Amino acid sequence: MSFGFAPPQQVPPPASADPAARLGRMLEPAEWASAGIPLLRNPREVVAGLHDRHRPVTSTAIVAVLDTHERVTASASFTELTAAPDGWEFRNVLLAHLRRVIPHDLRLRTPVRTAVLLYCRAGEPRWTETDGAWMWGLRDACTLHGLRCGAYITLTPDRWQVLGEGRGGRRPKTSSVAKPVTASRRTGAGHMETRRTTAARTDSPRTATAVPVTQHRAAPRRTGGGAPEAHRHTAAR
Repeated sequence: MSFGFAPPQQVPPPASADPAARLGRMLEPAEWASAGIPLLRNPREVVAGLHDRHRPVTSTAIVAVLDTHERVTASASFTELTAAPDGWEFRNVLLAHLRRVIPHDLRLRTPVRTAVLLYCRAGEPRWTETDGAWMWGLRDACTLHGLRCGAYITLTPDRWQVLGEGRGGRRPKTSSVAKPVTASRRTGAGHMETRRTTAARTDSPRTATAVPVTQHRAAPRRTGGGAPEAHRHTAAR
């Protein structure tokens, strides 16, 4: 009888690492344009508002939920660094951030709120495979969270651009100034690194901080007859 160790079995790579499968999880501009994505009434105002709130830099993604009047209900910004963009991975991280900042609307028959995505990257404004993966991820994340899939906007060093519509402008644009972030690494097939920076809810009530009031009890004052006279101090509320 002999003893030994069997050679380790070759573990097949996950489906997300397959280049053919990964390329299938992205949307071309023509597919995006034919998907019935609702147009923003004022994309410049939406872009400027998100830029002012999150101050994104290169590789920062901002997902925002808009109400029926295009007011930002909730938003989150985070940094995604990946060598092989995959719509599956992007869907997962978008869904995680949406679940963190706003409840789902899956109970509604028809979505009433819309999610839009602003992605800051280097290069030219024209469509890239990374954009296609973000489009696929946004559409799928919206379905799983009960939202309408809204616009996908790129922010490059030259301009901002609503892909699939042709609308854009020169201000704001990607900033190269770094800002502090809280990093949390996540490894996967695409070696993706997630850095969450900011989350905001505009519809949440502001919490007031109570300021403790220190009460100083005065010593009783003697009257002419020698009896102490008590003074009550009432703290204003």
